[in-house]
Amino acid sequence: MPSRKFADGELVRGRWPGSSLYFEVEILSHDSSSQLYTVKYKDGTELELKESDIKPLTSFRQRKSGSTSSSPSRRRGSRSRSRSRSPGRLPKGSRRSASASHQASVKEMRKEVLEVKLTPLVLKPFGNSISRYNGEPEHLERNDIPLKSTQEKFHLPQESSYVSTQYSLRPRREEIKLTEIDSKEEKIVTKAPPLARTGEVTGTRTKDWEFGGAPGAFLIMLGLPPFLFLLLLMCQQREPSLLNFPPPLPALRDLWETRVFGVYLLWFLLQTLFHLLPVGKVVEGMPLADGRRLKYRLNGFCAFILTSAVVGASVFWGVELHYVYRHFLQFALAATVFSVALSVYLSVRARKAPREELSPASSGNAIYDFFIGRELNPRIGTFDLKYFCELRPGLIGWVLVNLVMLLAEMKLQNRATPSLAMILVNSFQLLYVVDALWNEEAVLTTMDIIHDGFGFMLAFGDLVWVPFVYSLQAFYLVGHPNEVSWPVASLIIALKLCGYVIFRCANSQKNAFRKNPTDPKLAHLKTIHTSTGKSLLVSGWWGFVRHPNYLGDLVMALAWSLPCGFNHILPYFYVIYFTLLLIHREARDEHQCRKKYGLAWEKYCRRVPYRIFPYIY
Repeated sequence: MPSRKFADGELVRGRWPGSSLYFEVEILSHDSSSQLYTVKYKDGTELELKESDIKPLTSFRQRKSGSTSSSPSRRRGSRSRSRSRSPGRLPKGSRRSASASHQASVKEMRKEVLEVKLTPLVLKPFGNSISRYNGEPEHLERNDIPLKSTQEKFHLPQESSYVSTQYSLRPRREEIKLTEIDSKEEKIVTKAPPLARTGEVTGTRTKDWEFGGAPGAFLIMLGLPPFLFLLLLMCQQREPSLLNFPPPLPALRDLWETRVFGVYLLWFLLQTLFHLLPVGKVVEGMPLADGRRLKYRLNGFCAFILTSAVVGASVFWGVELHYVYRHFLQFALAATVFSVALSVYLSVRARKAPREELSPASSGNAIYDFFIGRELNPRIGTFDLKYFCELRPGLIGWVLVNLVMLLAEMKLQNRATPSLAMILVNSFQLLYVVDALWNEEAVLTTMDIIHDGFGFMLAFGDLVWVPFVYSLQAFYLVGHPNEVSWPVASLIIALKLCGYVIFRCANSQKNAFRKNPTDPKLAHLKTIHTSTGKSLLVSGWWGFVRHPNYLGDLVMALAWSLPCGFNHILPYFYVIYFTLLLIHREARDEHQCRKKYGLAWEKYCRRVPYRIFPYIY
C-alpha cells in the first residue's frame, strides 16, 4: 500500500478543480483505497483531491514586490520600458489607443497565476432562501446585484445564512481592477425592486416552493376543514363504509354554537396562563440568522399536571364532560374558526416584521405565506405563539378528548369499566403525549420551529388536526365497540413498546450528541465530519436508517389502531395519513440536509442507504 504524503491537519495548497489555481487548504482525511485526500478550503468547502493536485506551502514562491504584473518590463526599479517587448505596442511614432492598451493589460492580467484567494461577492438578500453547497452558500441568481466589496472578511453563521454568494477566482492584486471588467461580462441586470430590498421575493426569483406552491397551498386550506368534518361524521355512522359516503351533512347553523366557542376560548386562555407561570427551566433555542438565540421556558409537563388537577376537580364538582362528546362537531368548528382567525392575525402582523425575523420558507406570495407562515418566531413580548401552540392547547387537548371518549363509551354502552380496546388506545396515546411534554426541549430542534413560519399550516395542524383527528380511534370505539382478548392485547402492547423504544432511544441519542458530541458515553459512535463544523452520526440508531425516530413513530401509530379491529378502515386513517406525512417530511429533511452538508451528506447516504424502512425505503 503506497504511503501517504500529507498528514491530517496539515496546511497545504490544493488545486481548484478545472483550473490551474491553488488555494490554501487543510487536510481532513485520506482514503487509502481511492488514494484521495479530503480537504477543506478557507471558505468551508470540502472536496476530494488527488495527491498530484496538492502541493506543500513551501513550493510556492512568495512575491516580495508590490507590482501588479509579472512582465519583466514592469518590474519595480525598471524606469524605462522597451517598446519592442510589448506585444500590443504599435510601430514607433504611433501611440496606442486607450482601448488597445486596455485590451493588452487585461490579457496580461488574466494570465497571472500568482497567489490567489476565494473572494465572495456578497449579494443583497432576496427573502430567506438559501442555496448551499458543502455547508456554504454558493448559488448566484441572475437577477441578484452584487455589492461593490472586495478583499473584505466574510463570515457566515454556522447554522444558516440568508446571503447568496459566488466565488471570484482572481489574482490577489488584480481583484479591484478586474471587478469592474467582470461586471461588463455578466448579463445586464436591473435594479432590485423595493419588495426585494425589504425581504420579499419577486416573481423572477427562483424559489423551492413546497406543497405545490400557491395553488397547492390554497387547495389544502380549502379542503382540510371539510375533510375533517367528513371523517368525524363517518365515525358517527352506524356503518361507516364507503358505500355510505358521503354521510348526511348537518346544517351550518347546527354546527355553530357561541357557548361552545366560549368554552374553547376558556381552554386556550387556561393553557396560556399555565404557560406563563414562572416555573420550569429556561433554555436557549437554535441560533437564528443573526446569531441570536431566543429563550424558552420549559413547563409543558407542569401545565399537563395542572390541567389534570383542574379536570379532576371539575369532574368531582359535577361538571359533565359528556357535553364535549355531544358537541364534538361544534368544538371542531370552534377550533377551526379560531385557527383561521389566528392565521389572519399572524399574516397581518408579519407584514411589519423585520427581514431578519422572516421564515426561511417564506416566499413573498401572499397565499403561500399565509399557509406556510411568513414570520419565523412571532412573539408578544416573551410569549412565543408558535412554540406555545406546538405542544399546549392541541396536544394536551388530545388527552382530554380521549378521556371524554372513554367516559362516553361507559355511559352509552352501559359499562361499569371501559373496554380493553379503549384502555389500550388511551394508555398508548397518553404515554406519547407525556413523553413529548417531558422531553419538551427536543421540539426546539425540529423543522417546525427552526424552518417553517407560523401560519395556517401549523395553526390548523396544532389546534384542530391534532386533537380532533389523532383521537379518531377513541371516537370510533364509542360507537363501534371491539372486544380484544388479553393474548392479542399483549401482542399489541409489545408492538407499542417496540416502537416506543426505537422512537425514544433514537431521539435521545440524537439530542445527547447535539448537546455534547465529546461525551464519553458516545465515544463508540462513528461520525462523518461536515464543513459546518458539525458531524453526522453513521452508527447506532442513526446508522440503521436515516430517520429511526420516524420508524418508531409509525410502529406506534399502527399499535394505536389495532385495538379497533379490522371491521372498517376508518381507524387506520391515522396510520395511512402519518405514513404519507413522514415520507413527505423525510423528503423535506433530505432536501435541506443535502444543501447544508453537501458532499458529507452524500457520503452519509452511501453509508446509510435506507431512509425510514430498512431494506424497503
